[in-house]
This record gives sequence, structure tokens and C-alpha cells, in this order.
Amino acid sequence: MDEKLLANGGDKPKGHYTLTNDVEDLQLGMYDKPLPYFGWGIGWFCVLVGFIFPIMWYFATILYFCNYYQRDPRERAGLAASAIAALICTVAVVIALAAILL
Repeated sequence: MDEKLLANGGDKPKGHYTLTNDVEDLQLGMYDKPLPYFGWGIGWFCVLVGFIFPIMWYFATILYFCNYYQRDPRERAGLAASAIAALICTVAVVIALAAILL
């Protein structure tokens, strides 16, 4: 018996793989579609636009705390970055107002 054959009596040589699906059967996965906003998720889009319109950071923070990223886990990092940016912006505004008023 050839030593390259499988130990369980199979007829395939060791180290060779068998294709289990059809090559032409191209099914796209749930996360294979590109993200909106030029390939960025809504979170990263809000981070970038938030430097011009900071209200976008707060919008993305609301989405983050409402678990919007459950629809697409790729959105989580951008939404978290927006939440952090909103926190930093809020702290900066509070410090600035405290300095002006006191």
C-alpha cells in the first residue's frame, strides 16, 4: 500500500485538500459589502465631520449607546472614537466656560 494514502484507508493522498463548494457559487457574506460614506462606517465619518460640526460626535455617541454596531460590528470602533471625541469636547467646553465665567 502506498504510504501517501490516508491511514484510515481513504483514497486521497495526504496533504491534498478537496474543494467542498462550487467555484462558481459566489455567495457574498453579510459583511462583504462596502461600508457607506466612501468605505468608512458612519462612526468614522462622524469623527471626521465632527471637527467641523461637533454635533456629529454626539449623534454617533447616541448610536453607540443604542448598540447600533450590532447591525454591523465593523462600526463599533468608529462609534467609540466618536464617543471619546464627544467626551473630550464636552470637557473642553466645560473648562472653557468655567474659565470665562469665573
